[in-house]
Amino acid sequence: MLKLFTKSDYLLRETLLGLRRGGWMNWAAISTITVLLFLFGISLQSTWQLEQLLNQFGSQLEVSAYLDSGVQANTLKPVLESMPEVVSVQAVSKETAWEALVQDLGISDIEGATEQLNGNPLVDELKVKARSSEDVPELANQLGQMQGVDSVSYVDEAVTRLAQLNEGLRWVSLFVITILSLTATAVITTTIRLIVLARRREIEVMQLVGATNVWIYFPFILQGALFGLTGAGISWGLLFSIQRFVAGMASQQADFIQFLANGLALSPQQTLLLPVSLLGLGTLVGLMGSLLAVRKFALR
Repeated sequence: MLKLFTKSDYLLRETLLGLRRGGWMNWAAISTITVLLFLFGISLQSTWQLEQLLNQFGSQLEVSAYLDSGVQANTLKPVLESMPEVVSVQAVSKETAWEALVQDLGISDIEGATEQLNGNPLVDELKVKARSSEDVPELANQLGQMQGVDSVSYVDEAVTRLAQLNEGLRWVSLFVITILSLTATAVITTTIRLIVLARRREIEVMQLVGATNVWIYFPFILQGALFGLTGAGISWGLLFSIQRFVAGMASQQADFIQFLANGLALSPQQTLLLPVSLLGLGTLVGLMGSLLAVRKFALR
């Protein structure tokens, strides 16, 4: 136990000594990785939020199924309610639809209008809500093939545009994050190499007394990991502050803004996964940069 404590104390002291030797280069590495992780967090969060918004819009979309003449909506309603893609079904009789249409046209004499057209020209309608936006096209296709259904209509332009935006955001984010990851790795590699060069005489002495490469260079690897952890902590703090600010602003706005805010809110699992992802990527980039830095010296 004492031996383990002694080794840990040595590694900690050597890591802190290396950080002091790094000077302003430490902040260059931390700031670069903070920008990387901040953009990565925004990208990941935006992807989740757009997917949730798509599902929320999808659940609000109504697929209108117009039935054949003589077919009553209540006869098909139980069949649709049993479908797994369906959240709710509203049956609208042709009488109810006709009354609503006549009122919208500003005609007070419903019976007279009906007589002029030789009866009610409308048919029964089923308004079906899908469980998610992805289910809407397939659900509309299934309804169109059902016996007794004459035609199906739904508006999917908004959902399609959001899906295209989400896909485009993923590719742009992947490109930007890849470039920034390479930049952060290069900055960390340069920083660690400068620290190693600044302590080259101490390293030569340690090599002469028989210290292994792992024992000599492991503190430098820990420095790279610490860069990543520090950047992850700062970026998460910025993201969390922005989330709280936006949520506070949305709570004071109109119902539609609150609807969007509810759709953009992260689930408890995503709220936990976001900082974990930041810590994971930050540590990985930090370790990669430090490993690349010490590899050149360790193989001599």
